[in-house]
Amino acid sequence: MDQERNLDQDRNRDRDRTRTRTGTGTGTGSGSGPRPGPNRDQEPGQELGLGRDRARVKIGAGRTETGTGSRSGPGAGHGSGSESGPGHGSGPEPGPGPGPAVPRPGAAPPPAGPTRWGICSAGAISHDFVLALQTLPREEHTVAAVAARDLGRARCFAQHFGVPRAYGSYEELAQDPGIDVVYVGVVNPAHLPTGLLFLRRGRPVLMEKPMALGAHEVAQLVRTAREKGVFLMEGFWTRFFPAWRRLRSLARGGSLGSPLVLRGELGFNLGGVPRLRDPRLGGGVLLDLGGYGVQMALGLLGGETPPQITAHGTLHPTGVDESVSVSLSFPGGHLASLVFSMAAELPGGAALGGPQGWAELPTHMNCPTELLWGGHRERFPLPPPAEPPNFPHSTGLRYEAQHVRECLLKGLTESPEMPLAESEVIARLLDQAREQVGVTVQGATTE
Repeated sequence: MDQERNLDQDRNRDRDRTRTRTGTGTGTGSGSGPRPGPNRDQEPGQELGLGRDRARVKIGAGRTETGTGSRSGPGAGHGSGSESGPGHGSGPEPGPGPGPAVPRPGAAPPPAGPTRWGICSAGAISHDFVLALQTLPREEHTVAAVAARDLGRARCFAQHFGVPRAYGSYEELAQDPGIDVVYVGVVNPAHLPTGLLFLRRGRPVLMEKPMALGAHEVAQLVRTAREKGVFLMEGFWTRFFPAWRRLRSLARGGSLGSPLVLRGELGFNLGGVPRLRDPRLGGGVLLDLGGYGVQMALGLLGGETPPQITAHGTLHPTGVDESVSVSLSFPGGHLASLVFSMAAELPGGAALGGPQGWAELPTHMNCPTELLWGGHRERFPLPPPAEPPNFPHSTGLRYEAQHVRECLLKGLTESPEMPLAESEVIARLLDQAREQVGVTVQGATTE
């Protein structure tokens, strides 16, 4: 911990360099350096119906091809194809409502060898997820297979990272007996049908946020996971960053006093990202960035009773939410004030205060590596990636991967730190916020 004499100077420095990994979109392989999250998930050829109330998502069909490597390694060169698709700390914390972390019925924990990951979608965020896995011990994590809607892109991804098996359809990945868990990083409207595909075949799933396009879809995924007794977790990676855990320990340990007030903002000029403007693709700032703030408020201020939400905002000409301010009122007098924008650059930090003091994540509230507290700056550096990532701080995905492995080794069906009940609360709050600012919610369907 380094004493800082001029925190204002440091805040200015942080704001100058702030960027973020935004929600699931489409992208192209690895670039020359970090950038905001345009279009990181969608795959070429994905069918998205033009109907008002639903987007038809084609899961894909293809054939199996074997890559050249045997496990996830450093890879060679840059780029993982142009398709896109998408903490660990001091101990479990309850979310709002019950978060049963129960062993899978009738199932024993997997053997304590490496967790064998299947990667669903060979796009930009999947590329970064594998980079993050490379920073973990090889005896604990390996990438066993990758699936893309285009076999050529899956092969390219497999060759790049030394993945043994590449598939041209998600169905083939779901049938692969040599995987323990699937990381799903597809475009937002495909989260529901793709998640159902894997869950119905008994495959544990780490679903990139948002879990789905709305509360109704999230409920379908949660219900299926529980009926099948299969692990499912929403990939809010923020929950597992050491800086976040440190902030949460200050809040829950009483260091700041009570009641608590949270202030946060996250904003980028993302007007050039087509999927964020398209209602059929789950566009809008709340699904892309708003979930980070809502989950933070629940994690720091929440309890058994969900908060009351009030939202005000402006819409893009296409009808998606462009800039939104959100107020959350919790029992006990706790309050959160949050601002999200895809039209304006914002500092990207969050501060939590109470009668006894305050603590601040000066930047990157969604993937923090520093915490200001008591006149000091605490740093939590990330390990360097083997090659430039597509999104800032992407090696921090390692923390949620570690947590998923721990859950699977214990035979759990859900995370005690990111429980499914909390994912449902987040989805309901985001639905309410979008309705309050005038968004017509559209979503995928399995029909």
